[in-house]
Amino acid sequence: MCGIAGFVGAAPSLAGSNIDAIAKAMAESLAHRGPDDQGVWYDSDAGVALAHRRLSIIDLSPAGHQPMVCADGRYVISYNGEVYSYQPIGAELAARGHKFRGHSDTEVILESFAASGIEATLKRMIGMFAIALWDRRERTLTLMRDRLGIKPLYWAKFGKLLLFGSELKALRAHPGWTPRIDPAAVAAFMRHNYIPAPHTIYEGVHKLAPGTILTLPWQGEPKITRFWDARAVARNGTRNLIEGSDAELIDQLETLLQDAVSRRMIADVPLGAFLSGGVDSSTVVALMQAARRGSVKTFSIGFDIEGYSEAHHAAAVARHLGTDHTELTVTSKEALETIPRLAQWYDEPFADSSQIPTYLVSAMTRKHVTVALSGDGGDELFAGYNRYQLTQRFWRSLSLVPPALRRGAAAAVTALRPDRWTQLLSVLPPRLRPPQAGDKVHKAASVLRLDNADAVYRRLVSHWEPSEIMPEIAEPPGILDDPTVAKDFPALLARMQFLDLVTYLPDDILTKVDRASMAVALEARVPLIDHRVVEFAWRLPQSAKVRGNTSKWILRQVLYRHVPPALIERPKMGFGIPLGEWLRGPLRDWAETLLAEQRLREGGLLDASLVRLYWQDHLEGRRNWQYLLWDVLMLEAWRERWV
Repeated sequence: MCGIAGFVGAAPSLAGSNIDAIAKAMAESLAHRGPDDQGVWYDSDAGVALAHRRLSIIDLSPAGHQPMVCADGRYVISYNGEVYSYQPIGAELAARGHKFRGHSDTEVILESFAASGIEATLKRMIGMFAIALWDRRERTLTLMRDRLGIKPLYWAKFGKLLLFGSELKALRAHPGWTPRIDPAAVAAFMRHNYIPAPHTIYEGVHKLAPGTILTLPWQGEPKITRFWDARAVARNGTRNLIEGSDAELIDQLETLLQDAVSRRMIADVPLGAFLSGGVDSSTVVALMQAARRGSVKTFSIGFDIEGYSEAHHAAAVARHLGTDHTELTVTSKEALETIPRLAQWYDEPFADSSQIPTYLVSAMTRKHVTVALSGDGGDELFAGYNRYQLTQRFWRSLSLVPPALRRGAAAAVTALRPDRWTQLLSVLPPRLRPPQAGDKVHKAASVLRLDNADAVYRRLVSHWEPSEIMPEIAEPPGILDDPTVAKDFPALLARMQFLDLVTYLPDDILTKVDRASMAVALEARVPLIDHRVVEFAWRLPQSAKVRGNTSKWILRQVLYRHVPPALIERPKMGFGIPLGEWLRGPLRDWAETLLAEQRLREGGLLDASLVRLYWQDHLEGRRNWQYLLWDVLMLEAWRERWV
């Protein structure tokens, strides 16, 4: 795991020493991603430079240093990630007579690019990666990003200058670019709490889409092609379902997951896993424990606040599996101390508040290991999100009720404050009472006014309506607005899963994990979204994912071969924090400064009066606007740090 950066098209007036200095500055901005080594390669005649920061994981020797030049001198690579299929690829090259200098996956894929071609090699790569490859003979730059978007890669072209990097701060380190905020991207952020690809916070700067290759020929324009298409995989999977008994399908999934997990346990440094005690992380840890002799190191955190900690569930799973478990109980003070640093780590606005516990568990884990496996992706692949069942149930019922009656019911429900709903619902047994019950009741009420199932889903995944908070700015169209998605995925559940797979997963979940873990130089690996698992999951019948009221049915069956259901079965909780309480308490002064009306007006982006109205509502306890306010706060904290 590393950080990469570079550029093509340096001004002819730049001497080699200046090119070198700029590339080093870009690399230095990514030092947190790779504290073990730094390298720069440049060609002043071609006006190109590649920079690298290294977190040493496989082959810790100088033979793994990057940027790396292939044996015949044609290609130079700067690469971030891990390719878990590198050993058989390397064995084939060795059988054909190639002599390797070291045993890194970097050298293997570089030599495979040279021997077999770029696209042929990419199709054989199992793993996560963001790669810059310079062809010295053709003077062509190629940028590549893994199939699911696990590793980040940003790029921009201004005139003849093309910049790229693992994070936006690397692009900012180049003097040939003046950053300008893109208001349309801010509008998209206010809806999603992240900025959806290909947009970024800056005009003219893009996220390279997952599964794509950008090719920049000498003195030409960039061209983007796909080597793996999530939409085609999902569409074709739903049209070519696997046949077999439940037992056969469970066997196939367990075999595939075991291979995905085992491959991700290859490392020359200490390795462990995050463990929340939920289905996804418990499955990963169970398969890790089954794959090795000795105890797997597992890590979890809990909070000293009732209702916000799953640590005791994780500890129970760890005891059953026999892992070497470490648990940290985080105080509110420790959690709050991380907030001022968020804008530095997420160098465009990002407002998934679980970024705080994700950072804290990463920081604790890094004290013990350098690599940690994570259970991310299980909800998207196996239909685990509550909103999937909520959307389907709501629409089945709502479609039978006249719109006028629905609107009246919504007004009646929202007349009672969320905190009062929480009190009323407290009489329900815990298994039927979701966390923050009042907030969920109000969110459910907001969908009563909608006209179709897709609008219900869109509402459940939205925060602000951009037309309200930014009335003069047009939100950029995205795949949520694409009517052809319904044609490819006529089943509502499949449609929602697909949309999450290509939006929420890469742009929220994987972004959150990458930035939080790399802030402390921890490599996070995600076996559940091995692309082979993704392809298999899309060929499963819906009944294998949701059966009755049970979500992730088939994944649970794999897990229950290793862990008793009683240790797992409980309402889905999420990785939450008491954000609403903190905003009324210890964060109030910090928030008040960022939400000052004059400051918001000077920013010129948001409706300051509306934000202040929500803030006062929240402070006075009329409504819990914690997530919408967090969006504004993260935008303003980002502006304070970077603008």
